[in-house]
Amino acid sequence: MPLYEHVYMARQDLSVQQVEELTAKLSAVITDAGGKITKTEYWGLKSLSYRIAKNRKAHLTLLNVDAPSAALTEVERQERLSEDCLRYLTIRVEELEEGPSAMMRKSDRDDRGDRGDRGDRGGDRGGRGGERRPRRDDDSQDASVED
Repeated sequence: MPLYEHVYMARQDLSVQQVEELTAKLSAVITDAGGKITKTEYWGLKSLSYRIAKNRKAHLTLLNVDAPSAALTEVERQERLSEDCLRYLTIRVEELEEGPSAMMRKSDRDDRGDRGDRGDRGGDRGGRGGERRPRRDDDSQDASVED
């Protein structure tokens, strides 16, 4: 059977328990269609880059699925009908990732390392091409005084 990674976003005002119930409902659809869920990960309540249906945050959940395509079609249909599901994405993969996903690996997220592109400008704030000369009070008066 084909392998899929399925991620969906649920509304921010749902509780974690309600999101788990929605995940269980979607998992039941897949198992009833002859597939199986190999891994489920709840990624938590994350901030969105832009608002979706008046939501600034969303609960994200990943499902690793080994099921026929008809099962995923039915899951996506159920998500379109549900008011709790904001967005979903299903990707067919060659093999499922073992262990925690990239979102769950804390060491990768927290260890961002040195930002090499910052701090090496030496105080230059753009395309000025050099240091600023100090401002003198008499500069503004020189241009306005004409004899």
